[in-house]
Amino acid sequence: MYLAERGPAPADESEEAPAGREARAAQPGRTTRAISGTVVALGAVSLITDVSSEMVTAVLPLYVVAGLGLSPLGFGVLDGVYNGVSGLVRLFGGHLADRGRRHKAVAVAGYGLSALCKPLLLLAQTLPAIGAVLALDRTGKGIRTAPRDALISLNSTPENRGRAFGVHRAMDTGGALLGPLVAFLVLGVAADGYDAVFTLSFCVAALGVLVLLLFVPSGRAVPGQAAQADEAQAEPVTVRSALALLRRPEVRRLAVCATLLGLTTVSDAFVYLLLQHRLGIAERWFPLLPLGTAGAFLLLALPLGMLADRVGRRRVFLGGHVALLFAYGLLLVPAQSGWLPVVVLALHGAFYAATDGVLPAAAAGAVPPGLRASGLALIGTGQALARFCCSLAVGAAWTVIGDRAALALAAGGLAICAGWAAYALRGPETR
Repeated sequence: MYLAERGPAPADESEEAPAGREARAAQPGRTTRAISGTVVALGAVSLITDVSSEMVTAVLPLYVVAGLGLSPLGFGVLDGVYNGVSGLVRLFGGHLADRGRRHKAVAVAGYGLSALCKPLLLLAQTLPAIGAVLALDRTGKGIRTAPRDALISLNSTPENRGRAFGVHRAMDTGGALLGPLVAFLVLGVAADGYDAVFTLSFCVAALGVLVLLLFVPSGRAVPGQAAQADEAQAEPVTVRSALALLRRPEVRRLAVCATLLGLTTVSDAFVYLLLQHRLGIAERWFPLLPLGTAGAFLLLALPLGMLADRVGRRRVFLGGHVALLFAYGLLLVPAQSGWLPVVVLALHGAFYAATDGVLPAAAAGAVPPGLRASGLALIGTGQALARFCCSLAVGAAWTVIGDRAALALAAGGLAICAGWAAYALRGPETR
C-alpha cells in the first residue's frame, strides 16, 4: 500500500554524505518512493484512535467544570496531567522500542493501554479518580508516540520526511475532526450523554488497536534500511546513550527551544474555554470548537510539511508559534465579532500543522537510526513536561487574576521565547 511507489527507499541520511545524495539525485530517471505503506497504515491507526480520544477531549472540560463542579485550577491540574504525564514515560517508550527494534510491539502496548482507560471514565467521579484514569491514558500515549514517529521517519526518505509526517498528521487530524462531531451527536441523542460518549470511545479505540496489529508490518528491520538496522543492533541502546544525544548541538538546540516554547503554549482546552467566555457560546455547541482547529490542521498539515522540506523545518516550526501568538492576541482584543472564533481556530490549527509533525521531522535528521525513537522521545519529553507546567500555571493564574490576564502573561512569554528560539535555531539544519 503506497501513495506513491517509485523505487526503493534510500539508506538513512545520517549515514550518507551530502555528495552521495547529490550524485544519487543527479542520476537520470532515478526517483524515490514518496510515502510508504507503513506510514499510511500508521496514519489510519491514528485517525481511528483520534476519533476515540477527541470524543473524550471535546466533552472533558464541560464534564469536569460544569458537570462535576471543578474550579479552573482543578481543571488546570487535570489538563496538565492529561498533557504532561505522557512526557514522563515517553523516554521509556522510546528506549524500549530501540532495544531490539520492537517499535510495533511497544506501539501496540501504548495504544492498548489507552483504549482500556476509556471505560474507566464511567466509574471516575472525583478529581483524584479522574486524574488517575487520565494519567494512565496519557501513559499509553507516551509509550506509543516515539515508536510510532520513529517508524514514520525510518520509512521515509530525507527529502520527503516532512511530507510523510504531514500525511500522517493529516490523517491523524481527520480523526480529531470527526471525534468532536461524534461527541456532539451522541450528546444530542443519548439520555446519559457522557456515559455514551465514553463507551463509544472505547469501542473505537479497540478498532484502532486491531488495525495496528493487522496492517502495520512488524519486521525487525524497517524497509529499505536493513543495513542501518543491523548496524544499530550491534551497539547497545541504553538510557545513557539516549541522554548523550543532548551533546549533539542540533539535538540540544531543538530540545531547549521546544521546551521553552512549550512553557508558554496554552492548552487547547483553555483556548476553547476563553472563546466560550468571550462570545457566550452555549454549552451544547462547545464540543464543536475543536472542529475549527482540526479542520485547519487537516488542510494545512501536508502543505506545511512539504514547505518544511523545501524551506527548512525549523523555520516552519517557528512560524507556527508566530501564528499561535496572533491567536492569543485576537483573544485579548476587547472587540467581539462573529469572525473571531473562525480566525482564532484557523490560526490555532495552523500552529499545530506547522509544529506537530515538523518538529520530529527536524529532529530525525540529527538522530542516528539506532536511537531514533529515543531521540524523538527526548525532545518530545521536554516539550510535554513544559506544557504540563503551563497548564498548571494558567489554571492558577486564571483562578487568581482572571482568564484574560493569564493569557496575556502567556502571550508575553511566548513572544520572548519565540524571539530567542529564532536566534538559537539560525543556520543550516541537518537532513
